[in-house]
Amino acid sequence: MPDERLHLAEDRAFFYMDHVYSNYGKENIKIALAFQREVINNIVPHVWPDLIHCNDWMTGLIPAMARQLGIPCLFTVHNIHTVKSPMSHIEYEGIDAASFWRHLFFEYPPSSYEESRDSNPVDFLASGIFAAHFVNTVSPTFLTEIVENRHDFVERPLQQQLTNKWNAGCAVGILNAPDPSFDPASDKALVRRYSAKDHVEGKLENKRLLQKRLGLIQDASAPIFFWPSRLDTIQKGCQLLAEILYNVVSSYWERNLEIIFVANGSFQEHFKQIAQFHKLYNRVAICDFDEQIARLAFAASDFILMPSRFEPCGLPQMTGPIYGSLPVAHDTGGIHDTIIHMDVDSNRGNGFLFKTFDSNGLLWAIKKALRFYDLPQKVKKQQIERIMIQSAATFNHAVTARRYIDLYEKMLKRALV
Repeated sequence: MPDERLHLAEDRAFFYMDHVYSNYGKENIKIALAFQREVINNIVPHVWPDLIHCNDWMTGLIPAMARQLGIPCLFTVHNIHTVKSPMSHIEYEGIDAASFWRHLFFEYPPSSYEESRDSNPVDFLASGIFAAHFVNTVSPTFLTEIVENRHDFVERPLQQQLTNKWNAGCAVGILNAPDPSFDPASDKALVRRYSAKDHVEGKLENKRLLQKRLGLIQDASAPIFFWPSRLDTIQKGCQLLAEILYNVVSSYWERNLEIIFVANGSFQEHFKQIAQFHKLYNRVAICDFDEQIARLAFAASDFILMPSRFEPCGLPQMTGPIYGSLPVAHDTGGIHDTIIHMDVDSNRGNGFLFKTFDSNGLLWAIKKALRFYDLPQKVKKQQIERIMIQSAATFNHAVTARRYIDLYEKMLKRALV
């Protein structure tokens, strides 16, 4: 028997893809329109759902259709990026925008359908926010930062529409959670699996393997910092680390401090040049992203680096503590919601936060992390054990799902009034 609860969008546009996104922007718009066409034309009329949940600009037209039909719709903003396209192009791809055009958000205030069809582009993300009954970001703090206009890269229409939803009591922040497979007790990528109770031995064995595999100095006592995010200067703050990379490694030369990158991005070549110039071959490893190596790095490292300029949610700062690798991060967005600065005396905290987005702030946090690393083994073991247990209980899909279910129920109750 087929599962009547599962309805798949099928279109030839998907057949030529072996991954979710294309490297070409126009191709991504075409794929997004193909998906929305199937949802709007076939799935919704067949299923007539009680509630629709959409995500990001790729589904930004569906809330307008839902608003027209009176179906409650939640729109989740994971990434503040948007695209724009005229209604004529949307209709050419098989979506009857004329039936719900009044619920779309245009680049300029529309005077009529005819006037707007060809020359007034639809903003996909702003349309989703504008038309949806409720909106959520994937971090409470990131939502507050947008409403307070603290990020100059957020386009004014998006900021204004989120603010309107916030003022109407129809916007919340709900954190994402790491995939359940990120568990050091069952992760098949690890040479030795471990729990909070035996993390010292487990992390040590994985550290030795990773050092050997990446050609680093094989020193069990060497502190390892792991960079888990893509290498871009707009969001992830890799330029901050570039400014102090040699300073950090050379200052702890006798300690054999090591830094591991498992990440792609335009800035990767710059780090390679720094490592080459200073001859840091066996202290700095720079790898293309590979999930198996990344998982091993979470287990082998002592700290993860996340000096993000902004962070809509972030997952590595949640994944790291589950593996006993503590974040060194900029206090922003989802990082602020998930990481508390370490206070060993109060038995509190799970990472090291800096507030000023510059290389000195990052350096300060790295030094704090290394002071923690030098604590007596018994004290450090107790703290990491506490952090691993608390992180596994807090950063999981059950907690996230409960928040969404509560919001669904709230929306359905409003719809019945």
